[in-house]
Amino acid sequence: MTPGPRPLPALPARATWHDTGTSVFCWAARADGRWWVLRLNHFPEHPLYTLFVDARALGDIDDVPDTWRLSDRAAHPVLTASERAEVLGLMAGLGPYGAEAGAPCDGDWCTCDMLTDEYAAAPRPAGNTDGAPG
Repeated sequence: MTPGPRPLPALPARATWHDTGTSVFCWAARADGRWWVLRLNHFPEHPLYTLFVDARALGDIDDVPDTWRLSDRAAHPVLTASERAEVLGLMAGLGPYGAEAGAPCDGDWCTCDMLTDEYAAAPRPAGNTDGAPG
């Protein structure tokens, strides 16, 4: 029997998701001194998001909990330049799905091979409000 998915930890009550302004690590929240980061994956080939806490993968997410209130990007604050640099530095090398397990996806059927640190640091294209690559 294959074990089911691990339940996601609850985002601490005082934490607020911030728009990172990027297409790869599109959401970040500082909670109890740790960075919670959502990586947008190439869906449907991979789960929609992977949740990281301080660059450690906690699990994949296809359905974001409603309590995270991520449906309206415009309602969320944007990271400062220094916070964004901190998050991107922490997440360096973790753009492609599977990189957290030492096996980054390099399949012909997805875009993981383009998810370099430089791509992850690039601003999200104007008009792209859903976090998906432009």
